[in-house]
Amino acid sequence: MAIYLYWARTKRGKKVRGQLEAPDEKMALAQLKKRNLTILKLRPKPKDLSEYVSFLKPKVRRKDVVIFTRQFSTMINSGLPLLQGLGILADQCENPTFKEILRDVAKSVEGGSSLSEAMKKYPHIFDDLYTNLVAAGELGGVLDRTLQRLAEHMEKAERLKAKVKGAMVYPAVVMSVAVLVIAVIMIFVIPVFEKMFGEMGAQLPPPTLIVIGMSRFIKGNIHFIIGAIILLFFIFRAYRKSKKGRRQTDALSLKLPIFGPLIKKVAVARFTRTLGTMLSSGVPILDALNVVSKTAGNVILEEVIMEVKQSVAEGQNISEPLAESELFPPMVVQMIAVGEATGAMDTMLEKIADFYDQEVDDAVSALTSMMEPLLMVFLGTTIGGLVISMYLPIFKMAGVVAGG
Repeated sequence: MAIYLYWARTKRGKKVRGQLEAPDEKMALAQLKKRNLTILKLRPKPKDLSEYVSFLKPKVRRKDVVIFTRQFSTMINSGLPLLQGLGILADQCENPTFKEILRDVAKSVEGGSSLSEAMKKYPHIFDDLYTNLVAAGELGGVLDRTLQRLAEHMEKAERLKAKVKGAMVYPAVVMSVAVLVIAVIMIFVIPVFEKMFGEMGAQLPPPTLIVIGMSRFIKGNIHFIIGAIILLFFIFRAYRKSKKGRRQTDALSLKLPIFGPLIKKVAVARFTRTLGTMLSSGVPILDALNVVSKTAGNVILEEVIMEVKQSVAEGQNISEPLAESELFPPMVVQMIAVGEATGAMDTMLEKIADFYDQEVDDAVSALTSMMEPLLMVFLGTTIGGLVISMYLPIFKMAGVVAGG
């Protein structure tokens, strides 16, 4: 399908312009004639640079996938054929990258592939969780309900992610502004005071000398300092990508004094909701655990889930390996054990996930409330200390003058 730009005139003589999709120019002209338009000009739409350079193409947002999933579910539930539903959603999709992907998925389905197989070609858009749930829905003949569950799961997962991001972004922004303000004071303000004190020939107190020394060092080595920070960032990122580095940093993140408990609650909420959604959609438990381990987001948790999978494969239950890991609170382990005993594991997991979503919400609110005064104290102490250090000689001279 190509996109054509057209300029035409209506029956009343009004000039109009727009664009339409058609397999070729002949079909484009036929479509315009059906609209009772007199064609003045018709030409193919020029291709954007992004169509040639992959990294310039607009990214497919998670929100785009959620909207597609919910709309697709409604269409299938209404009795619309699979291919027709995909075609309609592709045509109305505003994101050109996602539009192209949906058309390719429809083409693969038309060629005999299942929907889940066609989607597996795009793992960065449709992850293991998505394709496994779609496969289970296709197998059980309940694709519409499965897609509805999947859309709800993705929406809740995005809300959880947004909460955690909000908790992390606030202190990061405040600290960045603080560092910028301190850098400006050190590089531009302190040298002015240093010059003034030098002209006065006054003996400076130790705090002022320390601050002036720091200012000289920062101003004289600013390029090296910035270079060192950038280098350390890339070293940390490379270390984080290594197997050993990923494991150590993930283990450390769970032990952090303020953020560690929050990260654990997020992990529990994500694990229980993902596993609950997969089990309620009919995915076999071993397959579900395998997918959940890949979406865990933490190597330590991934190892625990693989131990659980091994335990289940050997005919044991889920709760025992979870209790031994010490990552999951006793209440969670006991509720999962009750779910296993009663055969209502999916329902119990959803209840745990809902409870921990609220726990994460409360923890984020408490963390933000606690960080605000701490950051204010830090900023006041740091910047206030610099200002006082610079004014100490002035106060000292004012005292000498008053005494004289």
